Amino acid sequence: QVQLVESGGGLVQAGGSLVLSCTVSGRAFNARAMGWFRQGPGKEREFVAAISGWVGFVTTYADSVEGRFTISRDNTKSTLFLQMKNLVPEDTAVYYCSGRKSPEVSSETYEYDYWGRGAQVTVSS
Repeated sequence: QVQLVESGGGLVQAGGSLVLSCTVSGRAFNARAMGWFRQGPGKEREFVAAISGWVGFVTTYADSVEGRFTISRDNTKSTLFLQMKNLVPEDTAVYYCSGRKSPEVSSETYEYDYWGRGAQVTVSS
């Protein structure tokens, strides 16, 4: 079985930074495209960023985080990262790590096969 566990969430002031990590257990991490999604209060879950499988040459971001967030992966540690800078209150949400069986990036929730339980990120103004 594939299990995803997020860490690194917390409370930060606007303009601050946080790094989320997602440790993945199970087989074939290297081959899986991985993504981050978030769900704010009273909102639907939305795409944040994704990275392709294998060496992660392909990345894609939501317009709202482009230039502020960076997704990366360490295949030797089966870990996914999301570096977040210049945070704003609108970034407040539960952030979910997700994985696909395919190595191709996707921004669609329904195309992800595995999900973590989420990490709370709160940005105060």
